[in-house]
Amino acid sequence: MTYILVTGGAGYIGSHACKALAQAGYTPVTYDNLVTGWQDAVKFGPFEQGDLLDRARLDEVFAEYQPAAVMHFAALSQVGEAMSEPGRYWSNNVTGSLNLIQAAVDSGCLDFVFSSTCATYGEHDNVVLDETTPQHPLNAYGASKRAIEDILRDYRSAYGLNHVIFRYFNVAGADPEAEVGEFHRPETHLVPLMLDAIDGKRDGLTVFGTDYDTPDGTCIRDYVHVCDLVDAHVLGLKWLEKGKESGVFNLGTGSGFSVMEVIEHSKAVTNRAVPYNVGPRRAGDCTRLVSGSVRAKDELGWTAKRSTLETMITDAWRWHQNGSYKK
Repeated sequence: MTYILVTGGAGYIGSHACKALAQAGYTPVTYDNLVTGWQDAVKFGPFEQGDLLDRARLDEVFAEYQPAAVMHFAALSQVGEAMSEPGRYWSNNVTGSLNLIQAAVDSGCLDFVFSSTCATYGEHDNVVLDETTPQHPLNAYGASKRAIEDILRDYRSAYGLNHVIFRYFNVAGADPEAEVGEFHRPETHLVPLMLDAIDGKRDGLTVFGTDYDTPDGTCIRDYVHVCDLVDAHVLGLKWLEKGKESGVFNLGTGSGFSVMEVIEHSKAVTNRAVPYNVGPRRAGDCTRLVSGSVRAKDELGWTAKRSTLETMITDAWRWHQNGSYKK
């Protein structure tokens, strides 16, 4: 039995990663403090409750399972909160990750897959980001993720910790079989907010600005289906198992979708109108933020098979109609 330690495995992306790992023949061990995760989402392997700041607890879990690799998703990730409470992000994301990385090295677990973010790049409007784009994060969230990337590189040089880093923007969709899905409290992501509005569970959406230089005047953002995303992480794990060099891979469509495109596709999928109103632009919003994935396709063999709006919204809607978790 090959154990993979999955931090944040009770969260949205982490729970999908656990299913993908189980389907690939691994046994995922979820390590999660349940601050933003849900124990009900842990369905594909053992659950170990613990915090990344608790080094003794990490050591216990490494000793018990002796995982072959770590897949690290656990992080605080709200940009607004990162602006107002940067200390929480530096402590939880960076100090917690350093504890995890050191525990992995000390236990002899030297393959590490890290879920980073395109927020490390900062503001690069109207360009397709790739792995060589300069990194200038704008807040403690992006900066904390960049710091973890730097730690991994240093630990590669010092201790032989092989790693794969993935950077991406927005994640959408859900497990096509609706075993797990997206469920945040509070919710901040566009697709589930939109589906809640369609269901009458919240007020209509506000579209912030319709005068951008895009075909329909609304901002364009890159979305990747959560199943495509976690497939890339499994490919990253297999990359390391083959003894390949540590590397960084961006994951994206290279084109993105506008806010109005998301709304119109939601209407088509659900056969219900999306209630929304138009508001002024928000300060700091870019016209178009997208990422390429040429390196991931060429080197990992990754393709974004499910990352169309129709598929992402259809899968999210299937989960949304019946899926939820309880503490």
